[in-house]
Amino acid sequence: MSGAAFGVLALAAGQNVLDPHSPQEHRITTLGWIMFVGSAIGLAIVAALLLLGWIRRRRDALPFGGGEKAGTGLVIGLGIGVPIVILSALFVYSNIFVVRSTAAPSPSSTTLTVKVIGHQFWWELRYPGGNAVTANELHIPIKTRVNIEGTTADVIHSFWVPELNRKIDLNPGQVTNVLLYANRAGEYRGKCAEFCGPQHAHMDILVFAQPRAQFDAWLRNQAAPARASGMAGQRVFRNNGCANCHQIRGTSARSQVGPDLTHLASRTTLAAGTISNDRPQLEEWVRDPQHPKPGNKMPQVRLSQQDFRSLIDYLEALK
Repeated sequence: MSGAAFGVLALAAGQNVLDPHSPQEHRITTLGWIMFVGSAIGLAIVAALLLLGWIRRRRDALPFGGGEKAGTGLVIGLGIGVPIVILSALFVYSNIFVVRSTAAPSPSSTTLTVKVIGHQFWWELRYPGGNAVTANELHIPIKTRVNIEGTTADVIHSFWVPELNRKIDLNPGQVTNVLLYANRAGEYRGKCAEFCGPQHAHMDILVFAQPRAQFDAWLRNQAAPARASGMAGQRVFRNNGCANCHQIRGTSARSQVGPDLTHLASRTTLAAGTISNDRPQLEEWVRDPQHPKPGNKMPQVRLSQQDFRSLIDYLEALK
């Protein structure tokens, strides 16, 4: 797929590749516009020459006169010389000014590191230096250089937040870094940009850029264990297989196969951005996870109506 086509699809999915909100993405967008305008001018020149050639079809009637020798010079100049100059200039600009500015950051140049781990089909997010672990919703402070350490737990994924920086591939056994920097508060939608299975298209990541004080409060809450509540719901969670895949810090549920659910109710979406996190959608997700997201790896668990209500009440209390 061409870059232009991918950009159009990203824009349709709520990701505006033409609206940068970081210095790094601004340089990428500028390069894109330069290449677009240059390509349009080149296409216009070629089309004009073809049109003139068609109008003056006699072999001795070249568009600008001068005979065969002049025509050869025109072909060499416009067909070889000009492209070499333009492509060389683009190469220098993109590799010196753009690539360097969007290159992987050094740890000493950033004030926060977040580990991003791709799974089929969700994102695991870990904030080193504490106990904060969450899924699918990445929070960062504004005007802060954040080092993203990306890897994968299974197949190749690709982490991309179009309004903040370039894509990085996440390969098994490797760590890839990218800088995230948001110059204003807001919500930025990212995607897995590498086909990774049947639910690749439903593997979004939301980046929330917040003022520093608001981010610090969020991080403290995420690092804390779950508040004790809903003992009946906890028993249902523990005794019906949920604890075999999910962790809820502060309880006996310690598995890390699926997303950490310690503060599930604080998230805005479920299933990696597929559905909103409200009670009706949560009930649908727990009752039949294959309906909203076919092919995901969460099994269906049969529960009595009373146990189901207790479980949903418990999950809604994990804020």
